[in-house]
Amino acid sequence: MLNGKNILVTGGTGSFGNAFVPLVLKHYNPKRLVVLSRDEMKQWEMAKRFPDEPRLRFFIGDVRDRKRLHRAFDGVDYVVHAAATKIVPIAEYNPFECVKTNVIGAMNVIDACIDQGVKRCVALSTDKASSPVNLYGATKLCSDKLFISGNSYVGQKRETRFSIVRYGNVMASRGSVIPLFMEQAENNGEVTITDERMTRFMITLDEAVDLVFHAFSDMVGGEIYVKKIPSMKITDVARAVSETAKQEVIGIRPGEKLHEQMVSKEDAPYTFEYDGYYKILPQIHNWDKDAGRIKEGKAVSSDFEYSSDQNTEWMEVETLRKWIDENKDKIGNI
Repeated sequence: MLNGKNILVTGGTGSFGNAFVPLVLKHYNPKRLVVLSRDEMKQWEMAKRFPDEPRLRFFIGDVRDRKRLHRAFDGVDYVVHAAATKIVPIAEYNPFECVKTNVIGAMNVIDACIDQGVKRCVALSTDKASSPVNLYGATKLCSDKLFISGNSYVGQKRETRFSIVRYGNVMASRGSVIPLFMEQAENNGEVTITDERMTRFMITLDEAVDLVFHAFSDMVGGEIYVKKIPSMKITDVARAVSETAKQEVIGIRPGEKLHEQMVSKEDAPYTFEYDGYYKILPQIHNWDKDAGRIKEGKAVSSDFEYSSDQNTEWMEVETLRKWIDENKDKIGNI
């Protein structure tokens, strides 16, 4: 699928890009793999991990800059759009900047893909985009809608197609709760819990990358792919990090939800179930009734909802503790 192709990932020096790049180089043989991001120091550090790798290129640029994207996307076949302002409290306090990156940036990526004839673009979404209550989630919902509708703007002369992958809390990523709890437990013997009732979806970076690979191979255009993943209570996450650390309840931060959701009841009429994932089909143009998009999927019930508190799959404390022990060198570093 990706062999011999030119691939580009926006926000490529972030957590997703640091997992995506080595997996692409390991499992495929791309002609060129371009990492686009705006932080030259992160690019410098990432480049040192891949000495003498002729297939890998680095490109300084910002998704807010449409002209720069137009230059970067020249000759590119596949794009993964991972760039985003995503830390919830920071987005709440810097709303203009969040909109510039997550909404205007999405529009720029879509335009550049169409103008440069990119064949496939997969945009990363988040559980916070389903029934959003914070600005980050609202901008990502808007981004999702833009990428879905982008398929309508392509026209008849180009084959560009856009789809989305949606997943929950990435366990090893910078800014996530596990590295925070690890640091707190080590420094002062206690961890800060926002609410004891809180639950979250849990996914590894490798699983997130696999979902993108699947989307590239399966997409027709406009689909939202939602991976089936386990949930966990935030108190159990803290226990997995440290059984002895005191848990201090500090209250929910601005923009936080008690539970996360990836498929809402409103999406249920357009959602189909598959082995390992769900697929939300677009409501526009009757694409939700298109056999080419549905394939072997089975329609979910009309009142279906996929939320972290009502999940049928739960991660045990010991399972997460074992994963942490096996991945200590990665946690918080990518």
